Order: sequence, then C-alpha cells, then structure tokens
Amino acid sequence: MKLMFKPLFFHLLLYCATQALSVRIQSVPGVSSDGVIETELKKTVSLVCQPDNSSDPQADEELVWLRNGAVVSLKEGNKEGRSSVCVTPVILDDNGATFTCHLSKNATASASVTLNVTYRPPLSGSEQVTVEEEAELLLQCDIWANPPVSSASWTVNGSKVDLVAGGFTVTNDGFITKLSAGNVKKGLHEGTYQCSANSPKYGVQTKVFYVTLTDKTIKFPLMPMIAGLVVVGLTAILAVVSRWSRITKCCRK
Repeated sequence: MKLMFKPLFFHLLLYCATQALSVRIQSVPGVSSDGVIETELKKTVSLVCQPDNSSDPQADEELVWLRNGAVVSLKEGNKEGRSSVCVTPVILDDNGATFTCHLSKNATASASVTLNVTYRPPLSGSEQVTVEEEAELLLQCDIWANPPVSSASWTVNGSKVDLVAGGFTVTNDGFITKLSAGNVKKGLHEGTYQCSANSPKYGVQTKVFYVTLTDKTIKFPLMPMIAGLVVVGLTAILAVVSRWSRITKCCRK
C-alpha cells in the first residue's frame, strides 16, 4: 500500500509544480492559436503576462519580458505577479518581433507571441520628371508590402506600356519596380506614366509620373578646354619671357 501511495504522491507533486511553473500572455488585438498577433503600422499592441495559476503562492513572482531575446526595461510595480508591455506605435521593425515572458527564477516557465505587421505598398501622389531628348528615362516605385503585392504594372497615357515600340525595360525584384528607356524621343516617351501594385489585403495602390522631355543641350568638354587654355597661357608666358630676354641682351650690347 505504501509503495502505491509514494508514486501517486510523487505524480501529484510533479503536477502541482508544473501548474505553478507556467505563464500566459493575453493581448489586444488577440493572439491566434499559433501565437501570432495580427496588427498594422501606427496601431497599438497591448501585452499582459501573468502566472497561469493565479492562486498559486508564486503568483507574485517577478516576471521578465524579452523582445527578440533582449530584455525589455520595466518600471517598478510592473514586474511582480502581473506585467504588461505596450507597443505603440507599431513600426516596420516590429514585424516579426517575438515577445517572450518568463518567470525570473525559471526561464523555462515562459510564453511567447510574434507580431505580424501588415502594411500597404508606399505608393501615392505624383512626381514631375524632366529628361533631355536622347538621354535615359528611369522611373521607379517602391512596392514592398506585407503581405507582398501579387502584381505590379506600368501604363503610359492610360495604356499598357509597349515594351517593344517604346524600347522600354521593366524590372521587378519584389521591393522595387523600375521602368527605363534609352535614347528617349519627345513624341514617343513624353506623357503621363503610372505604376500600380496590387495588394491582396489593401487593393490597388498607384503613383503617377508626369514626364516632360526638353531639347538636347550641347555640352562642351570642360576639362579639355581648361587644359587647352592652360597650354596656350603657358606658351604665351614663355614667349613673352623669351622675347624679354632677347630685348635685355640687345640693350646690354
């Protein structure tokens, strides 16, 4: 009978210890079943940590918060029994950040949540662009977003850009989309350009470019001209010195 009682007593002690050595995190907005909190830029996320068994004697034990493994500084009175952390405003660097709370005397009694910060591609407004004829035209749009954009496109004067006719090149690395053309001509490349990015969460975002072409200016090679003037100047000085030397010799005779 004693042999049966001891294992049972041991399991009861182990169960109670397990109950005491655990914490939980509550949040606004709420946390998903896989420990992820969905939020947006400039929003506020409130986190509250406390021992999972508030009736336990260790319920007032000191709590520690970590952000991506680094200790979060807490004010006095915000450590024992119940501790809160407020992330406001949410910024880009908070995306993917993991907040962990654990008992100060037992780091294994912990709970973690991860922020998933969603944001739209930063496209809006318009921009004036001036390019000389026969020069290169380069337009670019930032399309980085969370979730990533599903597509990006370019139009000119309301129609899809004709890559062949306009000699255009379009590149897209998932963060920036670029439209370029070399040896531009006024009748072919001047106009209103628009880049669009389609976000699965925020819809289509756009930016407009008003492209104006100016006449080509004749550019003088400045450095060769300066070098030429220096040579001419030195030659003139040497000629004057030489002439003055001859005059001096004649006067001495």
